[in-house]
Amino acid sequence: MLTDGEREALVKYRVEKAYETLAEARDCAKINHWTLAANRLYYATFYASKALLIQNGIVAKSHEGVIGMIGQSFVVPGIITKDEAKLLARLQNMRMTGDYDDFIEWDEEEVEPFFSKVEEYINKIKALVEQK
Repeated sequence: MLTDGEREALVKYRVEKAYETLAEARDCAKINHWTLAANRLYYATFYASKALLIQNGIVAKSHEGVIGMIGQSFVVPGIITKDEAKLLARLQNMRMTGDYDDFIEWDEEEVEPFFSKVEEYINKIKALVEQK
């Protein structure tokens, strides 16, 4: 069990990690590594999502668990929109496909539209965790 101070530090770390990972995605895009950019975009949303869960004392032990708990704990009550939850799920699918499927490479047209959505998602999560 985390103390309040530990929880606060971990939440702050996860939000910072989300922004750092978004910057990594941008760096990958600059050198046309779009599959890796998609991977980093997913992890940016994942880290932000983990921050929100940790802030609220919710434990998720897998990537699917994080997505499920975001849906159950934040979409159902209307804190996070369905589209925002779908963003997380879509990016996870892109990451899995890019990491594990043969002959799959994401390109600029497929990945670029996610950058602004991911930044908006992280900003929203940051605002939510700072409200507590």
